[in-house]
Amino acid sequence: MLRELRQFRTQRFGFDLTPSMVDEAKRVLSKQGVPPRHIWTGSVLDPRAYRGPKDGVQHEFDSALCFGVLPHIPEAMDKKVFSLLRKNVVRGGLVLVEARNELFSLFTCNRYSFSFLEERLIQPDSWEEIPKEIKKRKSAVLQRLQGHFRMDLPPIRQGKAGEPGYDEVLSRTHNPMIAADQFAKAGFRKVEVLFYHYHCLPPMFERSNPKWFRKQSLRMENPRDWRGHFMASAFILKGIAA
Repeated sequence: MLRELRQFRTQRFGFDLTPSMVDEAKRVLSKQGVPPRHIWTGSVLDPRAYRGPKDGVQHEFDSALCFGVLPHIPEAMDKKVFSLLRKNVVRGGLVLVEARNELFSLFTCNRYSFSFLEERLIQPDSWEEIPKEIKKRKSAVLQRLQGHFRMDLPPIRQGKAGEPGYDEVLSRTHNPMIAADQFAKAGFRKVEVLFYHYHCLPPMFERSNPKWFRKQSLRMENPRDWRGHFMASAFILKGIAA
């Protein structure tokens, strides 16, 4: 993301939890004149990481980007991430945070859809005073519901030797409405949810004609289209530090 900001002719700083990613960032950005000391290893959950190395990197930034991070943060830590971003950006600073869209699962017609219906909407474990006839059939009802979805899709993404795959590490989705509310409560104003990576049909239909599928999907790209709540697989939280 930082290399794309070259056109703004501003100082750029960044940190990442993975040392190899930090090394790659230094390699790429050094070609654009960014000093290596501007890139360091750190966790978004560690307040010290925002301060940078001990050689004078500023403690408060004019703006902040947080992409490819939130899906890998435990749910209980979301508010902490938002709070730390707010504390380390000047008042009036722009902050952009990327997340995977949980509501997209209502459109995918696969195992994600069933999980969302069962765990987030139906929540059978929270039922009280369940009649015997319902209790006995609860499992059968859920299995019947499961039959309406492609439970074999998407394939579980496994890693290479010695490396876990994307689905073998924490890779959460976020409800854009809940995330936007938390973002606002963390001290951001003019909060917007900007959707991207639209799908013209559920992903399982892409393989029938990938070129057509992608062309139609790209035509839909509009960050403020209400359909993005369901047809876009990702979104960006945009806010101004209050």
